[in-house]
Amino acid sequence: MRKNNQIVAASIAFFSLLPGCATTSNHAGDPLEGWNRGTQLFNDKFDQYAMKPVAKGYDWIMPGFAHKGVSNFFSNLNDIGVTINDLLQFKISQSGLDGSRFLLNSTAGLAGLIDVASMIDLPKHHEDFDQTLGVWGVPTGPYLVLPLLGPSSPRGVTGLLGDAAVNPITYVGFGAFPGLDNTVESAISSGLFVLNAIDKRADNLVLEKIVSEAASPDRYEFIKNAYFQNRKYLVQDGNLPDSEIDPDFKETPEGGNSAPLDPTY
Repeated sequence: MRKNNQIVAASIAFFSLLPGCATTSNHAGDPLEGWNRGTQLFNDKFDQYAMKPVAKGYDWIMPGFAHKGVSNFFSNLNDIGVTINDLLQFKISQSGLDGSRFLLNSTAGLAGLIDVASMIDLPKHHEDFDQTLGVWGVPTGPYLVLPLLGPSSPRGVTGLLGDAAVNPITYVGFGAFPGLDNTVESAISSGLFVLNAIDKRADNLVLEKIVSEAASPDRYEFIKNAYFQNRKYLVQDGNLPDSEIDPDFKETPEGGNSAPLDPTY
């Protein structure tokens, strides 16, 4: 994780030196547009030459059941944070369901590799600390594209820190296993974060095609609008008037109506 933070810091320093990446804009609603467009270009190139090829190789080499098992494992760990955010949002009954999901999948599901909970109709929910801050009334703030991490906002950055604080992987590199050398722990922690990122990218290879087709003519504006639509939808649990949901973001890859498209693949 420390290595990932160094990469992000280096990327920020790099873009601060580029012309045209100033943090001002002619658009009052998007004061960081110069920075954002430059950072998005960097992210797109990094994805094109690094993440996407690795994700394609991962998708090709991993048997379907193994790929699903890895996704289930990280989804199960995510349920810890989901349950905590349920409680912070006073969703008491939902917290019981999500806590039960985690306990069931961690035991009967072999550490989360098998999603037993879904087999007995315990649905997967998606709650994070950014949503919790939104429920508490904290404003989103201006759009902000983060190096390597993608679309976000000032509230979203705080949310990422909160999510990291409840993610067990974060603590693997900080003495979670006394019998292991710190270097080994750090390598395991970093490896798990990288594997999770690759697994998510592989899961979204199809979504990328949808984004590319829908994003014309301005990919930046499309992703920005999709990000805010998705965040608002999640904070309000989908209780948005139809007039506030852009129809371009309502279709899922399967064609059904769901949350607005999340472009953060």
